[in-house]
Amino acid sequence: MKIVFASNNKNKIIEIKHQLPADIELLSLEDIGCHEDIPETADTIEGNAILKADYVTRKYGYDCFADDTGLEVNALNGAPGVYSARYAGEQKNAGDNMHRLLLELGNNPDRSARFKTVIALNLNGQQHLFTGLVEGNITYEKAGEGGFGYDPIFKPENLDVTFAQMSLDEKAQMSHRGRAVAQLVTFLKRY
Repeated sequence: MKIVFASNNKNKIIEIKHQLPADIELLSLEDIGCHEDIPETADTIEGNAILKADYVTRKYGYDCFADDTGLEVNALNGAPGVYSARYAGEQKNAGDNMHRLLLELGNNPDRSARFKTVIALNLNGQQHLFTGLVEGNITYEKAGEGGFGYDPIFKPENLDVTFAQMSLDEKAQMSHRGRAVAQLVTFLKRY
């Protein structure tokens, strides 16, 4: 089975390929000749995932899936949420985003947060949504060299390491994206 993942984010592609069975071939946007930035103009994480999947299906005719992820920090009323990738500006720089988040949190003792990933799958004219959540806390400083995005400042609940300090296997088992992809894989295997 071939399926398009509506992303050119190399880190996400690596993480998702790592979880897919060998009989599912993953194609990126680059692989299908899509080089434009698909607008993420929805005001929800679900909405952005649906926009991206629908764009690829409509414009290129492929069965595909797309994801959107947000980090929701309780002390910041759920921010950055749907704006996580561009929290510090349109340049979408992870270092800038983390810096802004840590600055806004300051010494606030409430560091609780959650990561949420929604995957929208368009397959044979039907759409299916899969959601992965993970609760945790924002650290006071970065730790770890792995992962991407906010991984160096997010510690999952009941663990003493950030996502950036985990191997791909460890992260896949407990991360928001890992949980959403596991649901997607289960669905595709039954299909």
